[in-house]
Amino acid sequence: MTTAPLVTIPLARIAHARSGDKADWVDFGLFAWNEAGYRLLAREVTAANVQAHFAPWLPGQVDAWPMPNILALKFVLHGALQGGGARNLRLDNLGKAMGAALLRLEIDVGAEELEQAQKSPRKGWWPQGSAQT
Repeated sequence: MTTAPLVTIPLARIAHARSGDKADWVDFGLFAWNEAGYRLLAREVTAANVQAHFAPWLPGQVDAWPMPNILALKFVLHGALQGGGARNLRLDNLGKAMGAALLRLEIDVGAEELEQAQKSPRKGWWPQGSAQT
């Protein structure tokens, strides 16, 4: 049995993210650009992967919810801000900038799957043919 070659990519190749914080939690929305990308995210980006990615400073658990109607995954990182923004000793003590850190998480995908995710038209609020391509 042969298997397709795998390619290791950062999530930024197929998705974008928004993040914020509330007390000691960080809340992420990870959004695929299209259905092909969402299939990869839903399969490869789990609460355990996100927990491992942030393990050096994340003592709490990670909860995850699929949101297929908007091609997104939602993650909540508990205990992520060392007690909250005002108590945190990190340089960026808020969750707003952490979406970029999530986009550095690497996943292994098939080369053909990656090509499909990158070549499929993007879904979004902007009109077709706009500069958002």
